[in-house]
Amino acid sequence: MTHPTKHWDVFCRVIDNFGDVGVCWRLARDLSSRGQTVRLWLDDRSALAWMAPEGASGVEVRDWPVTLGDEQPGDVVIEAFGCEPPEAWLQRMARRETPPVWINLEYLSAEPYVERSHRLRSPQFSGPAAGLDKWFFYPGFTARTGGLLREPELTAQQAEFDRRAWLAAQGLRLVPDERVVTLFCYDNPALPALLDELVEQPCLLLVTAGAAARQVQALMGTDLRQGRLRAHLLPLLSQPEFDRLLWASDLNLVRGEDSFVRAQWAGKPFIWQIYLQHDAAHATKLEAFLDLYLAGAPPSLATPTRVLWRAWNGLQALPPGGLQVWPWLDQAQETATLWRKQLLNQGDLSGQLLSFVANPG
Repeated sequence: MTHPTKHWDVFCRVIDNFGDVGVCWRLARDLSSRGQTVRLWLDDRSALAWMAPEGASGVEVRDWPVTLGDEQPGDVVIEAFGCEPPEAWLQRMARRETPPVWINLEYLSAEPYVERSHRLRSPQFSGPAAGLDKWFFYPGFTARTGGLLREPELTAQQAEFDRRAWLAAQGLRLVPDERVVTLFCYDNPALPALLDELVEQPCLLLVTAGAAARQVQALMGTDLRQGRLRAHLLPLLSQPEFDRLLWASDLNLVRGEDSFVRAQWAGKPFIWQIYLQHDAAHATKLEAFLDLYLAGAPPSLATPTRVLWRAWNGLQALPPGGLQVWPWLDQAQETATLWRKQLLNQGDLSGQLLSFVANPG
């Protein structure tokens, strides 16, 4: 379905770890590929130097906060994750002859409130935006949510992917029976237990730059070899290359929101390290996702999956036998494949936003 070109303003504050800008860049790039023009307002654009070095046609990156000058709001204004635009911008939105569609794009969650809150209207009765409506738009995993970011060409690109060629481009060649594991994590006290498990079988561990690389180097030393495990440190990857990393792996350990979604599109078994929240809200979010992901899975898979994910997130003690990744991995692929197929049957986030903007309410 094609939509008329509209001008979008997407506001994003980079809190930490670059997950916010990762999501917003994917959204901006996807919207532009569908014929839209986008201004992406960022308070820290530094991550785009490696995340999106080639930019994207139709996307203009602007610094925020700045003096706005004569800039006027476009047809759609998205505040990502509740980062309210500048007051002067809100005033200009209110003065616009045809007010822009104002959307608060929320964080991703599988909790039940998402379906109840998706597409709710919030009239503004006071302040600089008085008279405007703000709409809450929730990404999610079910048909009653806004869906997930998924580019139209994603499945075709993945179908054409050549794992051995991609690994060769990284200077890597698999040895017989070796399986590939991607590690993208925050600081994690359970990492030594993971390495203790991985050494038991031939394993190539692809380690992302940052926290994962620092921890692996501290635990494995300079040669990055232990038992039947060899680790390889990766440079910072662009978003398309990060997707290919996930496609190349037999198991993906991911973190936060953006890589969490991309691991699901990869269709491979994965373990998610959720962003830690001091009020323990992350535990509820983790369980809510597992409830959806494991619905219908046999207890022989559901039980070890919950144990493994909880232990990796520090929500329960390590099992006496360790993390037991290899026995779990042998039966986890079918669930990952079925879950991806289920998600593909739902509308994607950009497509749903375009349809909503055409007819809010």
